[in-house]
Amino acid sequence: MLRDSQAFSGFSVDDLAAAKDFYGGTLGLETEDNAMGMLVIKLAHGAHIIVYPKAGHTPATFTILNFPVDDIDTAVKTLSDRGVSFEHYEGMTDESGVARGLSVNRGPDIAWFKDPAGNILSILNDGQSGNE
Repeated sequence: MLRDSQAFSGFSVDDLAAAKDFYGGTLGLETEDNAMGMLVIKLAHGAHIIVYPKAGHTPATFTILNFPVDDIDTAVKTLSDRGVSFEHYEGMTDESGVARGLSVNRGPDIAWFKDPAGNILSILNDGQSGNE
């Protein structure tokens, strides 16, 4: 029953207009307003995410969205040029905000950033194993 469902995820923000500007403008994702007053982020292959306003919103303390990219350094530069600030975690990220091959098995390079509501997002090398 659920295996064939078109499941989707959602998360809250404190300012829907700022979210629309960030996800649609800054990140360049396709967005639309739905009839229930929520923002829909349209992704590849028909997937979508619902963003909804919430009074008293508290930002997620974990990564809510991961965006695989072909080249993390190019993506960091492009997003930085668009005004995105990357998180810096002492002993973990380099000067550009990228954590390179974190796991024992040299997991993907990853960089974290926040949306205007403080929710944590990431970009990560798609299937790459860090510095080779």
